[in-house]
Amino acid sequence: MNPSRHLIPRGEGRGLLQRLGIVVAVALAIAGIQFAFTPRASTGQQGFSVALVYSLSISVAIWVAIDPVRYLLRGPLRAEAPGYWPPPGRAALLVAVGTLAGYTLGTLVGDAWAGRSMLELLQRDQRRFYALLASAAAVSIGFVAYFYQRGHREALENQARESRLALLQSQLEPHMLFNTLANLRVLIATDAPRAQAMLDHLIGFLRATLAASRSAEHPLHAEFERLGDYLALMQVRMGPRLTVRLELPAALAGQAVPPLLLQPLVENAIRHGLEPRPEGGHLEVSASLEGGHLRLRVRDSGVGLAPVRPDAAGFGLTQVRERLQTRYGAAATLTLEPLPIPPGGTLATITLPREHP
Repeated sequence: MNPSRHLIPRGEGRGLLQRLGIVVAVALAIAGIQFAFTPRASTGQQGFSVALVYSLSISVAIWVAIDPVRYLLRGPLRAEAPGYWPPPGRAALLVAVGTLAGYTLGTLVGDAWAGRSMLELLQRDQRRFYALLASAAAVSIGFVAYFYQRGHREALENQARESRLALLQSQLEPHMLFNTLANLRVLIATDAPRAQAMLDHLIGFLRATLAASRSAEHPLHAEFERLGDYLALMQVRMGPRLTVRLELPAALAGQAVPPLLLQPLVENAIRHGLEPRPEGGHLEVSASLEGGHLRLRVRDSGVGLAPVRPDAAGFGLTQVRERLQTRYGAAATLTLEPLPIPPGGTLATITLPREHP
């Protein structure tokens, strides 16, 4: 599904709930302060409950009219990712309208609960009425200023992470290409027809890869399709020494992943695991959903980890780890483990949080 069709953009729901929690906590504190410093004759018999309902209803209504609305109206407001805050002029208009609408709605809810109108306070004590109005406006502006600065900071951090991902990816793509061209050069001298077939596969692979690899993510089926192209290249070079199997459940085909995430693991398995064996071996790439996490596995029947393939060795594995850390933090992992003999080999597993397409 296109992310623009979601009412709340993907990944923003948790932050929205966190900000609501802050609003509620501050509203509770304001209610306590108002009740503590308000003469009992003004609060009536309901006392603290009246102050609490007014504070909660006004604060939450203003928050709803500003924070969620900026997502819902992100098109007209020109609120774009990653922060989804509109430009200053539109932001000021949103705050002004949201504060007025939220204060009016929240006051009506409080009046319904208290059984009286805030206008009575205006008639009895104008100074206190305007003080409450000014405090509500100040709190609203404070909320928005805090959330805006926080959102702006998070947006800058996200941009820095995306820039780092782009840098890592730009380093990875030439690395894969140079390795393929080096293999092609060797094959030209030994088997020209197979070199021609490999070159044809390479051209098709590059056509499919270069455009898509410039995006931050793509569906898992696209990742597997490009792996299929790459493995076709390797099968031309290795012949019957290399057998492969790609296993992608249909339910996970649309799962979003960073592009070229599995490519270094597959390349590593062939170059350091299968090619050193005269008889070659089998390579299997699979995806599964386990405990709410997406697990991507690259299994080979090669020479194993030590001493030829020490953990964390090589450019490709380092890049995969850095990309996972930059994109997902501690929520994603890459592990390498030897497989029991026979047949032996290595299992590389990437574990990611599942993002619903």
